[in-house]
Amino acid sequence: MLLKLTKDEGITKMEYAIVSDSQIRTFIQSNDSFFRNTFQIDQKLSGIVKHLMKTCLNILFLLFATITVSFSQSGQKNTAFTFGEELQFDVTYGWLNLAEAKLQIHRRVVNENSRPHYKIDAFGKTKGAATIFGRVNDNWGTHLDTGTLLPSLSYRFIEEGKYRKNEKVFFDQQNKKAKMELYDRDNRTLKETKLYNLPGQVQDLVSGFYLLRTMDLTNLKKGHQILITGFFDKEIYNLKLIYEGTEQIQTSLGLKETYIFSPQMPPNKLFRGDYPVKVWVTKDENKIPVKIKANLFIGSLNMDISSAKGLRNN
Repeated sequence: MLLKLTKDEGITKMEYAIVSDSQIRTFIQSNDSFFRNTFQIDQKLSGIVKHLMKTCLNILFLLFATITVSFSQSGQKNTAFTFGEELQFDVTYGWLNLAEAKLQIHRRVVNENSRPHYKIDAFGKTKGAATIFGRVNDNWGTHLDTGTLLPSLSYRFIEEGKYRKNEKVFFDQQNKKAKMELYDRDNRTLKETKLYNLPGQVQDLVSGFYLLRTMDLTNLKKGHQILITGFFDKEIYNLKLIYEGTEQIQTSLGLKETYIFSPQMPPNKLFRGDYPVKVWVTKDENKIPVKIKANLFIGSLNMDISSAKGLRNN
């Protein structure tokens, strides 16, 4: 990211200067008192910014979970994605480049319960000047059955400042059971195991979005509501997704026709409005997310696709 600053902003005596993200970070660190006094970044505001840094990627990952089995049928055919697909995203807040995210399907099949699975990972980490307020480095993942398109294993490896959480959830979809395993901060020692009853077949935070991509969306009517059932953070959640029609938007991949969805989000003081989030998914055979926008109490958080590799359909 490059930013143009005038001489009145105290970085240079020239009329203009082009500075990089790393230069901004170094300047802020070396002039901490200046920024606190001039821009009144007190402890309260700093806490808000830290909270935003730590939760922005969690919010974005939660969006991938907002589509589940309400449309699914047993043995639904997948023609939208395949092994080796990789999607890269940039996360911005105003002119700040906050983070980068990646959705990746590993190239090789993995086996769970003697059945073939996709290994799918969602990675997100803060970058550049945003790390001053708190470093985030998260990995959410799933093992998705290639036949049923149901998860057999879900995991979270969370690093947010000094906070750590390492968790695995094993799903027994046939018997409607889930086993959660919680590990220590080094992800070496098992600390806790819990068993849960499920209301039926469920998705996790990553698998739900990939299920959506296998569905026929051509007959959806504007305003249609999709009911959502999933398992996350020791709880069953029931949300809904609103279909808002189609739109042509410009992306780094070119001009794309897209479907628009607005998920109902859990209560959060960061959000503004009843349906503060919109998700744009390409109206083609791949059905990849190209843009996510979340309206916050101040400004908006945006996640835009930056590259796509290994797509099943060209």
